[in-house]
Formats: sequence, C-alpha cells, structure tokens
Amino acid sequence: MSDSPGFPDSAARDRDEAESASAFAHPAVAPDRTAAYGDHPDQVIDFYAPRDGRTAAPLVVLLHGGAWRAPYDRAHVSPLADFLARRGFAVASVEYRRGGEGSGPTPGGDPVAGRWPETLDDVAAALDAVPALAARELPEADVRRIVVTGHSAGGHLALWAAARHVLPEGSPWHLPAPPPLRGVVALAPIADFASAVELGVCGGAVTQLLGGGGESGDLDDRTAQADPAALLPTGIATAIVHGEDDIVVPRAVSEAYVDAAAKSGETVGLTLLGDVGHFPLIDPAADACAIVAEEITQLAW
Repeated sequence: MSDSPGFPDSAARDRDEAESASAFAHPAVAPDRTAAYGDHPDQVIDFYAPRDGRTAAPLVVLLHGGAWRAPYDRAHVSPLADFLARRGFAVASVEYRRGGEGSGPTPGGDPVAGRWPETLDDVAAALDAVPALAARELPEADVRRIVVTGHSAGGHLALWAAARHVLPEGSPWHLPAPPPLRGVVALAPIADFASAVELGVCGGAVTQLLGGGGESGDLDDRTAQADPAALLPTGIATAIVHGEDDIVVPRAVSEAYVDAAAKSGETVGLTLLGDVGHFPLIDPAADACAIVAEEITQLAW
C-alpha cells in the first residue's frame, strides 16, 4: 500500500479486487426461515439453524455491510451466515433500508449511502424484535446468549446497536438500560466517523448517511447520535477484527475507535490480521473467517 491510505497503489488495488471476487463468488445460501419485523420489504430477518442439530445455541445477529447502499443486501453475507451455522451458532441475518431508493446516484455514480433516519430506525427495531422472533422461528437459539456482529457499514451498525443506552434520553433510539448482549464483534467497522470522513471511506458514505446537504447543526446532532466513537463507554464486551492491508476501511478507523474507548475508560479488543484486506473477514474460504468465528465463540460461550 502507498503511504497515503486514500490512494492505494496498484498492487493493493489488485489484491483488494481479488479478495472481493473471492468473497462474492460464493452462491447465496437460502435461510431456514424468514420473518418480518416491519411492513417495508426490507424489514426482514433471515434465520439459520445450527447445522449440527444442537439446541440452546448462541444466537449471532449479523448485520451486512455495503456502505449502507441499496445494491448491497444481506445475500452477500449469507455464505458467512451458513459458515457460522456450521460452527454451531444460530444466526439472525438482518436486512434494513439503505440509501439509493428514490434519491438517485452521487456525482461519482454510486447510490447515496444510507437513509436518515430509516437505516437506524430499522436496525433498532430489528434488534428489539430479535429475541421474540428468534424464539418463535428458531427454537434452537438461546436468546439469552446473543452476540452482534457486522462487517464494514454493518460493523458500524453493530457497534451502534450496542450503544443505544448511551444515547440522550430524547433520542428515538434510546434504551433505558444496556441491551442484553454477550458482546459485539465488529469486522472492519466504520467505527469512527471523524477518521472515516478524513480518509474518504467509501466515497464519502458517512456524510451521505448523515444527510450531507443539511445544516451544520443538524449534522453535528446526527453525528452525536450515530457515531459509535461518540457513544462510549458502553459497558458491553467489544472486539474488533481488522485486516492490516484493508484499503476500503483503513485500520486507522478502528484504531481511532479503540483510542476513543480507552479515553472513556473502556477496553476494546483489536485483532489486526496481517496480509489481510477488507473482504476475507466475510469469506468462508479465507483463514480470516475462521478467526472471526473464534472471536464470536469467545464471547458467546
């Protein structure tokens, strides 16, 4: 990689393309059951039963990435969901509303990232609904042992979902007490908005998620409610896994979050994987994916 994270060299780009192609080469895996948590077509959760037939299995809530943009849905992490199910977990893969619907592309040609406030509305509603839906749809799951995980933009959403009790009481997403989670495993998350904006992560996706054309005061308020680095400490066990050679969400973004957590008095585990970029973390064919499963295991069991 070049000295500037914003301008990776050709070798780094070639590696990222190869890793992306491998991660997206797996065919989608159909869920065992699907349930709605709202009326919108995107307000659904796919459930995967543990493949070894065990009961009382820890439940992994999986939030997919894709820069909060509409073209990227939960299908691309269904092989990861199946991988975790084969490791003995019950899995709930959450869909949520993303940017692009009715908003048109950005000047660079990408769909707009995120929908404010619908993206966060959906994640909050889905996490609130998971225990009851899983008890009904997936009796193999132990809803007393829930670990939330997510990749990239989904890693942001996982960290945010675990921090809703830190939000101001006037926030529509505020919880009066910490959510009943065993922990969070965030995979290459967009965890610190200031560093992500500085590095131009995902073509300005953070600013788009926040509704970038608004008044500065509105953006400040939205940042305070949506930036995981501003919602610390959470008191919930948190681990981050990040590839050292990630050029999509550079490791500096996770390191900034870990530093912010330390300043708040909280310890966040950070596992940096050498010779790994952005996509092996969700690729069942990659060794990095086994490390992700182990991090989840340590919190779940």
